[in-house]
Amino acid sequence: MRKLDFASLQVRDLEVSKAFYTNKLGFELSEMSNPYACVFKFNKGEASFAIRTPIGNIDGKELGVGASLWFAIDEKIEELQNQLTGKGVTLIGSINNTPFGKTLMAKDPDGYIITFLKTN
Repeated sequence: MRKLDFASLQVRDLEVSKAFYTNKLGFELSEMSNPYACVFKFNKGEASFAIRTPIGNIDGKELGVGASLWFAIDEKIEELQNQLTGKGVTLIGSINNTPFGKTLMAKDPDGYIITFLKTN
């Protein structure tokens, strides 16, 4: 296997998560229509990502544990940090310097960690 082609996260409340990803994180919905999922657009088709209603019963289960999705960004990571803080997004720590570049982690309503990466 050489690349991940698509990722989707199971969420408890599709409308709450859709609002979080669009209004707070700034993701743009694609034109793809599915009553059980929201698919987000990405520049140049480089990545595919969706949130979806659960596959099976997730009652009482902790979501998000052990999962982190990384998204490369073009803007300054400090600007993103200010935007997310201003929108009330829960950030995990502060900006980190890693071997890959600078990262900033946000937590979604189901506990998934969304990592934003600004390469040097």
